[in-house]
Amino acid sequence: MKKIIVPVDFSKHSEYALEAAAAIAKQQNAELIVMHMLEMSESIFSSSSSERGEENAFMLMSANKEFETFLDQPYLEGVEVTPMVKYHKVLKEVAEVAENIGADLIVMGSRGHSDHDGVFTGSNTEKVVRYSNTPVLVMKSKPESTTFEHIVLATDFSDKSVSAIKKAIVLLAELGKKTTLLHINCPNLNFLSTDELDERISEFLSLAKLKESDVNIDRISDHTVEDGLLNYAVREKADALSMVTHGRKGLNHYFSGSISEDVVNHSFLPVITFKL
Repeated sequence: MKKIIVPVDFSKHSEYALEAAAAIAKQQNAELIVMHMLEMSESIFSSSSSERGEENAFMLMSANKEFETFLDQPYLEGVEVTPMVKYHKVLKEVAEVAENIGADLIVMGSRGHSDHDGVFTGSNTEKVVRYSNTPVLVMKSKPESTTFEHIVLATDFSDKSVSAIKKAIVLLAELGKKTTLLHINCPNLNFLSTDELDERISEFLSLAKLKESDVNIDRISDHTVEDGLLNYAVREKADALSMVTHGRKGLNHYFSGSISEDVVNHSFLPVITFKL
């Protein structure tokens, strides 16, 4: 892992993300790109009037000054930090920057849907998760540790998921000590019998060129994927969750965008998402 992007709005939730990203950067010897958006429209920024130009310059200067204070944190000592200011509040821009610079991970904070101010409302976090081809780690609270003891990765063990799950396993091995691939059997969502599920898992492992001894696999039955994942995490004392998403492009099983976004918003644990 070489580059980690951290979008910030200077709130306590972006501090949570920055602290988590700093710990990961130290573990991986990675660079942090700390990104702030000024929330200016393109028409305002491109205005040629001297008054508007002065306003733009003032906003940029203020952002740079706030960056200096925000980045003056003891946990950033020894970490390579690159501040970046963007001019629009367009959350898919985070995903575009991550792809352009070859970032390995986006780390961001989220308030969920209970608050409506700032960048990191639940709906804005959803947009980054939906658009990003780069894995996204969403933090809801101050990190106790970013070396996760147990990460639970939800999967349906389909052949479509092989590439994304293999990518996820590699990154999650860098972030945590143990990863469990979890199948949630739901009565109204392609329910599988025990024999059918065993056969699917066997086919998945064969396609992924994995042995059952190479990975931890478990299964649970519940009313929804979200309920199953969250209930399993409580039961097994997991400290992070992970999902693969296809955004909103048509798949209607584990990889529908809405399921991943619901988990991101409702989970009290950190959530790591990967694009299918």
